[in-house]
This record gives sequence, structure tokens and C-alpha cells, in this order.
Amino acid sequence: MSEQVKRSPGRPKKQVDTKPVAKEVETATATAKKIKTVQKKEKAPTHRLYEIVSGGGVVYMLPSKGITIYDEEKGQVREMRYCENEPSIWVDSQSDNALRRPVMFREGKLLVPKERPNLMEFLDRHPYNVANGGGVFTLINTEKDAAVEIEKEFNIAEAIAVVRDKEIGDLLPVALFFNIDVDRPTSEIRFDLLKEAKSNPARFIEAFDNPMVRARSVVKQAADYQIINLKTDGCYWFDSNRLIVAVPAGHTALEVMTRFCMTEKGAAVFATLEESLEKLS
Repeated sequence: MSEQVKRSPGRPKKQVDTKPVAKEVETATATAKKIKTVQKKEKAPTHRLYEIVSGGGVVYMLPSKGITIYDEEKGQVREMRYCENEPSIWVDSQSDNALRRPVMFREGKLLVPKERPNLMEFLDRHPYNVANGGGVFTLINTEKDAAVEIEKEFNIAEAIAVVRDKEIGDLLPVALFFNIDVDRPTSEIRFDLLKEAKSNPARFIEAFDNPMVRARSVVKQAADYQIINLKTDGCYWFDSNRLIVAVPAGHTALEVMTRFCMTEKGAAVFATLEESLEKLS
């Protein structure tokens, strides 16, 4: 009788523990929710500043009675009013004991803290708001204003550095462009340039890349060195008194000659002026 060989049972199926995976998913979900919560907190406004753009006075009371607007969420026209202790601005959602509060701008401004979101919503939806087509008050974007101020400060710092670091020869054309007297000590020229840099830093910095600045400087120096003669009716060569370009009524010879040098017709004249000044230097 033949013996039957019993096969050993196969390796038992491995039980996959899904708990760690589920736990990781749960942890990731919780982390994502936490991140979203933090982001929401960061984006929440700390305060808002509203400002009167027309009318007003020392104290201006904003109309808050009988104000009806279209509510897109409800799809109907609703009446709104501001009540300090009511979470909603809609009359039909407020309690029977709701007390209406005046909304007043003092010295043309109204600062609303984050603890009064209902007042923010009331002002944001009010028909007098410029954003809604009104013309009485508007929201001041404090973040944008801060960015503008920072950019302005950076421009001032850059303009001051230009006055400090550039050679006087590079500063003279700009000085002449701003009608600064250059027949003085270098320190006095730099001081006047510093005042120009602080008053309008962006314009001051752009002047160094403006070809009109260089042209005006050359024309002004050519007149000072008697290479050309700037008269009320035209610009002339000083030695021959030959007319270079006529000056129309209401314009100055310096400005007309500067613009002329920037044209194709005046390019040869401008080159002659530069060459004559180089010989004198």
C-alpha cells in the first residue's frame, strides 16, 4: 500500500495591519486642518480704517436707518442696520430687542477693530462706500499704504547713496538739470543735490539714465563757455551769430535747444558741442 505524502500547509496569509496607515492619514488630515486654521488666523484683519472722501466735517454720522440693498446670498432685497450686540447686520435676522447704534466718523476717519466684524460688514456693504458706487467714504488699504511707504524709504536711501558715492563729474549734469548752481564748492553742490534726492527720490534716480539730462547739461555748459548764444528768439553760434534753431514764443532757448539736440537733425550740432567742451576741459 503506497503511502500518501501529506503536504505541509502553505504559509499563512500575512495580515496587513491597516491601523498605522489609517493613523498616518488621520495625522496628516489633522495637520492640514491645523495649517488651514493658522492661515485663516494670519489672514484675518486686525483692524480696518475707513475715511471720508466727500463732505463730512468734524463729526459725520453715517445714515443707518432704512438702508436696503440686494443680498446675493438670499437673492432678495434686505434692510440692514448696525446694532453693536447683534451678530447680523440684517434687520430680519436681529432680535426684537436690538438697539441701533450710530456710526460716526470723527475728523473724517473711523477705525474699526477686529472685535467688531459686524460693523466692518455694515460699512463694506453700505451704499455710500466708494467700493459700492458711493462717494462718501472708502476703505483705506493699510497694507498697501505700508508697502508704498517702505518703497519710498528705500528710494530715499538709494538716492542719498548716489549723492554720496558718485564722482562730482557724474553729478554735475544732474545738478544742472535741477538748476543747481555748479560754480560753487563740491560740498555745497552735493548738499543741494541731497535736498533734491530727498524731495523726489524716484525722479532723482531716473535723471541719471535720462538722455535729456545729459543733453541739457551740454547745452548749458556750451552757453556758459560762449560756444553758443541762447537768446529769446533763437539759439545761435557765438562766434558767427548764425542761427541754429529758432525759439517759438512761450518757450525758453535752453529747453528748445536741448530738445533739438535730441533729434536726428540736431545730432551733429550736439556732437560739435561735446567736442568743443572736451577741448576746453
